[in-house]
Parts: sequence; structure tokens; C-alpha cells
Amino acid sequence: MAMIDEPLYPIAILIDELKNDDIQLRLNSIRRLSTIARALGEERTRRELIPFLSENNDDDDEVLLAMAEELGVFIPYVGGVEYANVLLPPLETLCTVEETCVREKAVESLCRIGSQMREQDLVEHFIPLVKRLAAGEWFTARVSSCGLFHVAYPSAPETIKTELRAIYGQLCQDDMPMVRRSAATNLGKFAATIEPPYLKAEIMSIFEELTQDDQDSVRLLAVEGCAALGKLLEPQDCVARILPVIVNFSQDKSWRVRYMVANQLYELCEAVGPEPTRLDLVPAYVRLLRDNEAEVRIAAAGKVTKFCRILSPELAIQHILPCVKELSTDSSQHVRSALASVIMGMAPVLGKDATIEQLLPIFLSLLKDEFPDVRLNIISKLDQVNQVIGIDLLSQSLLPAIVELAEDRHWRVRLAIIEYIPLLASQLGVGFFDDKLGALCMQWLKDKVYSIRDAAANNVKRLAEEFGPDWAMQHIVPQVLDMINNPHYLYRMTILHAISLLAPVMGPEVTSSKLLPVVVDASKDRVPNTKFNVAKVLQSLIPIVDQSVVEKTIRPCLAELSEDPDVDVRFFATQALQSSDQVMMS
Repeated sequence: MAMIDEPLYPIAILIDELKNDDIQLRLNSIRRLSTIARALGEERTRRELIPFLSENNDDDDEVLLAMAEELGVFIPYVGGVEYANVLLPPLETLCTVEETCVREKAVESLCRIGSQMREQDLVEHFIPLVKRLAAGEWFTARVSSCGLFHVAYPSAPETIKTELRAIYGQLCQDDMPMVRRSAATNLGKFAATIEPPYLKAEIMSIFEELTQDDQDSVRLLAVEGCAALGKLLEPQDCVARILPVIVNFSQDKSWRVRYMVANQLYELCEAVGPEPTRLDLVPAYVRLLRDNEAEVRIAAAGKVTKFCRILSPELAIQHILPCVKELSTDSSQHVRSALASVIMGMAPVLGKDATIEQLLPIFLSLLKDEFPDVRLNIISKLDQVNQVIGIDLLSQSLLPAIVELAEDRHWRVRLAIIEYIPLLASQLGVGFFDDKLGALCMQWLKDKVYSIRDAAANNVKRLAEEFGPDWAMQHIVPQVLDMINNPHYLYRMTILHAISLLAPVMGPEVTSSKLLPVVVDASKDRVPNTKFNVAKVLQSLIPIVDQSVVEKTIRPCLAELSEDPDVDVRFFATQALQSSDQVMMS
């Protein structure tokens, strides 16, 4: 309350803290601007606080960034939209600083304020600000101005609109590449506000100049403009003006520009429509898939499924599949990995016959790739192929490879296989699963890597849920319980974890008769880690089994553990006893 009773206090504190040598104090005061503005009231905020911020020449970028962010939401504190123009001067100053992220935040805040301003205020205050920045002596102001035209233009009178288009054209020819880059980046947003006749006559000629810029950093940003402008033009204009640019860009001498085309090609295809895509863009895409730069091939390979979806299966088989075969044996492991992450999606596009004949051999070669990420990407998407060719064929062709990968030397590959097993089990059915994969699931419980053992315990539980408690009682529980006598304590702990996961699925009877005796026996283990895990498991079993079992079996065992010489065993046993008391009370 003191802040409101003493109107001079907040501004005095703010001024003191803003001039403090400690950056953290300066930052805190900037972040409290809204609180200070509320205390001062709208009029004093306009009259004192905003001018003070305009004159503040802090040299720390973090403070300036915070100020740019705060001012973007400051309209309510200066008296609403009719006074929004008072926020423009400090933000105009911030648009000229050297640090890029400060300028970008100031432009973002100006756009937010401009979008709420009244039309008359935009003409009187916002448009002159844009012109001043665009004519700025230092390049930073001109860079910032490019991001404001799309807010200023729609409200401008006709004569000023002509002037704004001309100014933007000059910015696109600026001596500084940074300004041209900013103009290329924002061209799509500006073009979206321009009337169709001027769009075709003026903006397209500006765009064509940018596409021929001698700096590759400008040309690659113009690639992004292709998709944005393509959506604004009529289809025939798009084919005439945008398509040749894309085709030229796909052969650009800079690999960065070609990389950008490969990344954006699907969006560009959507802009130009299906017919030109088939005639002109398929050859361009094939060139990118065979590019001599690995980065370009990676980007192109990652889009192969999306691209095939807009083609007919015949065209995909004729033009794209030969490239896919080449990429599957590419010298770069990253290209093969990018291909493996999307190639499964081609199966539904090509249909059953082409998948069996053409794609299956590629899947198999990628499943045996020496690079683990490639194998991983194939495994995680197997269900897409199953939907197309059916489980019988999948199991005949791919299952041997899956079994081989289950023993892969890279643990992440083994982990991916484990996570895929429940899905595979539901697709293969119980009979097939018992023959081929049952033994593997038990083998993983004794893996050297903890993450694999943990995933294997979860896998056992998910299989019990999938095939039901009766099946689990026959095929899983006896084998799991046999492992509790393993000489290594880490494997014994894994079995305890598996028991705690299986108990809720198996129900109270099986838990009391089969699982609980094994846990109680393990409480006599010589290793403290195993014993305190026994206490944790017993705690998890209390809600599952009958109260009489808790009293007769679980509590006596926990009472014994609570007097163990080891401090951790005593702690977890006592915790479990307290939990048991709470369950009894409830």
C-alpha cells in the first residue's frame, strides 16, 4: 500500500535501480514496470515513465530485451488504445540497437501495438515511424523497418501506400546484405496485405530481383518467399512466375539454397498445383535427391514420403523409387537415417504389390545397416508397413531381422525393439508370439544395461495385459520367478520390479499365492539394496492383496526388515509399515 500512498516513491526507486551498477537490479526494475505504472496511474505513466524510458541509454542487451518485451503489453497502463502512440518512441530507439534479439523483440512489440492502434493514429504516428526507420543512416534501423510494413500498409491512404511500396523496393536493393535479408524474410507478410494488381506488377519484380541476389543468404530467404507468394497468386500466375524460380533454385550454385529448396519443396508443390509438380518439380526433386552435398540429400530424403503422396503411385515408382534405392546405400549415414525415418510411410502410397517387390528389400537392407539410428528409425515405424502387406508377409520377411536386432550391440536399438514388442505381439497373435519372441522377452530381463532391464519389466506387464492373466500365468510368471535366484543382485532387483508391475494385472489371488512368497523369501537376501527393494515392493502389494494376507505375511516381514542393520532398509521398511497403517485406517 505504501507504493500507492507515496506517488513519488516508485518512480524514484525505478530511477535509482535503473542507474544501479548491478545488472540484476536493473533487470528486476524493468520487469516490474507494469506494477510501477499501476502505482503511478495512467497520466503520470504517459508523462513521466515513458519519456524516462525513451531517454534510458542502458548498454546491457538483457535489460533492453526485457524493456522491449514489457512495452509490447503496456497499452492498458497508458490509458488504452487512444494513447498507444506514446509507446512508439522508446520502441523506435530499441529498433536501432545493435543486438539482433533486442531489435526483433522491439519489432514484435511494435507490431502488437500497431495492430491495436486506431487507423488515424497509425497514419499520424506509426507510418512516419516506419519511414524514419527505413531511411535510417545505420543499417539496424532499416533492418527493423522491414518487419513493420505489413502493419502500416493496410491503413495507409492511397498516396502513402504507393510510397510505402517504393520504400520497400529500395530496401530490397539496399547496399547492406542484412537489410536485403530482412526484406526477403518479411516479403511474404507484406505481400499478403497488398492489392492483387500491385502484387503482380510491383512485388513480383522485387521478388525476382531478390532471387538473383549475389548473396546466397538473401537467395535462400527468397526460397521461403516462393511458398508464401505462391499462395497469394492465381494458379496460372504462380506457374508462370514462381515455378521457373524454384527450378532455378534447385540448381543454384550454393548448397544452402538447394538445401532450402529441398526443405520447402512440398509446400512449393502445394502452391503450384499437381500438374506443374509432375512436369517440372519431379525432375527438380530427383536432382536434389542425387545432389552432391549430403546436407541437401538429407533434407530431400526427409521429404520423400510427403512428396510421393502428391504424385500418382506410377510416377513415384518410375521416378522416386530408383533414387530411394540409391539413398538406402548412400555413403552418408545421416542420409540413410533421414530416409529410414520416413520410408515406411511410402508403403501406403505405393500399395501392396510395389511395397513387396520394391520397398521390402530396401527395408531389409536398412534394418541391417551398420549405423544404429538407421535401424532404430525403421523399427519404430514397422506398423505402417504391416497395414499394407499384412502380418504373415511381414513376419516372414522382417521378423528374422527383428530377432537379430533384439541382440544388437547398441542398447538403444534393443530398447526400440522392446518398446515395439507389445504392438508386434498384438499384431502377430499369441501362438506366433510364443514360438518366436517369448524367449527374447525373458532374455532382456538379464541384460547388462539397466534401461533395457527396466523396459523389459514393463514389457512383461504389457504382454500380460495384452494376452490376459491366464496366458501370463502359464508363459511369463513361472519364468520370471525362476530368475529370483540369479547370483547377481541387480538381476534379482529387476525381478522384484517385474513382480510389482505384474501384481495389479494378475489380481489378488495369484499375487498372494505365487508372487508374494517369492518377495518374502527375497527379504532374507544378503544384499541391502535387494532388501530395501523388497520393502518397496511389499508396500506396492498392500492395496492389491486381502487385509488378512497383509496382517499374516506382509507386516511381519516388514517388521523384521525395520530392525535390519542397514539404515536404508530400515527407512523403506518403516515407510511401508506406515503406508500399511494408513490403508488399514482408511
